[in-house]
Amino acid sequence: MPSGKAHLIPIAILIDGKFYDASAYKADPVPFALDSEVVYEATRTGVSQGLFTVSGAIHNQNNWLGEGTWQAAGSAPRKKTVVKDEKPNLDDDSGPPVLRKSGSSKSSTPAPAPSAPAPSQPPSTTGAPAPAPQAQPTTPSTPPAPPISEEQTNNEDPNRPVLRRGSQPTHNESADVQAAAPPSRSSVAASSARGKNAKLGTIQLIPAVSDAHGPEPRPYLFEMKPDEEQQYRKKMLVLATSEVQKKARQMTPVLPGTAPAKRTPARTTKAPTPTFDDVELRAFDLWNTNQPVFVISANAHLPASPASAATEPHTYFITLVADADIYAELHNLLVEVTDQQHLDEFPKLELIDAVDADGDGRGELLFRQVSDAGTAWVIYRATSDTLYPLFEGTPAKIATLGP
Repeated sequence: MPSGKAHLIPIAILIDGKFYDASAYKADPVPFALDSEVVYEATRTGVSQGLFTVSGAIHNQNNWLGEGTWQAAGSAPRKKTVVKDEKPNLDDDSGPPVLRKSGSSKSSTPAPAPSAPAPSQPPSTTGAPAPAPQAQPTTPSTPPAPPISEEQTNNEDPNRPVLRRGSQPTHNESADVQAAAPPSRSSVAASSARGKNAKLGTIQLIPAVSDAHGPEPRPYLFEMKPDEEQQYRKKMLVLATSEVQKKARQMTPVLPGTAPAKRTPARTTKAPTPTFDDVELRAFDLWNTNQPVFVISANAHLPASPASAATEPHTYFITLVADADIYAELHNLLVEVTDQQHLDEFPKLELIDAVDADGDGRGELLFRQVSDAGTAWVIYRATSDTLYPLFEGTPAKIATLGP
């Protein structure tokens, strides 16, 4: 957002191996996932992007949002410059040894130990050893959340998700973050942030996780050469073409008063080929085995069917997930094809990113599911032959974030 504020949308929370809706879990009234001072680590394709510390929660259009501070990865807090005292120019005949404050230079003659001052010299405020001066932290424009100590955590709920990976933010970065997350003992979240190369005003959803005992993040990106990427892109579009044609046949209405067409084995009519735009292909190595999982999403346009009165091409939304075998052949794991008129029956899937939702070191796929009922969040685990949901949220209307 233009104001630079950060928001977190709770998605799911994992407790004792079971996922719950984080927007409702232990909401009395604030959800457990949005407890103050809980820290989330935002990751993009498994690579850390920064830390988000929850400072409060707001209720907006039947949705809970977490507010807090954001510290981008690699942005260390500013350090106060300490000026060292100049070394005094003393010779051997300068007189008896003098005790100095800690941190200052001493004379060439050894001074007595700080714990045992010389008996001939009475103690004074200037001669007694003083503790080393501590650098005062710089005061940010927005007060940072206080650090979480062991004493504080022991006095509160011991099951509260607290991320102890890295340090907490000490100042706000000029970045826009909106989070959509599943929290847990291991807590998963999806945060939205404006990247450096993103267009002004656009919001990007970034997964975020809070897990005190989870593994260190690892990248889930499957690296490809440009020619290899083009090869897989063509194969994925071939699969997408087949799935769109199949869905178009299922959705083509039969006009009243017309008999269904008879099948003629001698000749078959070739289905029209769709054209694609807004194509996005992403490849992940979810299991760290160098076995890619591909996700393609696009808008497919088919010419108007002769059986309908429409004259404009019909648009379908497709999201297709496939994996490749050792021979580089693709196999469908999940296919979702729908259009604007069938969102009540077939929701639209939008890929957010790969994230370790359960803390086992393997990546899962986080999707946003859009239907007539609203928006929900779904976490899928990929296997060798299918995707199955680990968590399916309840659809709700999208909250409108103010400036």
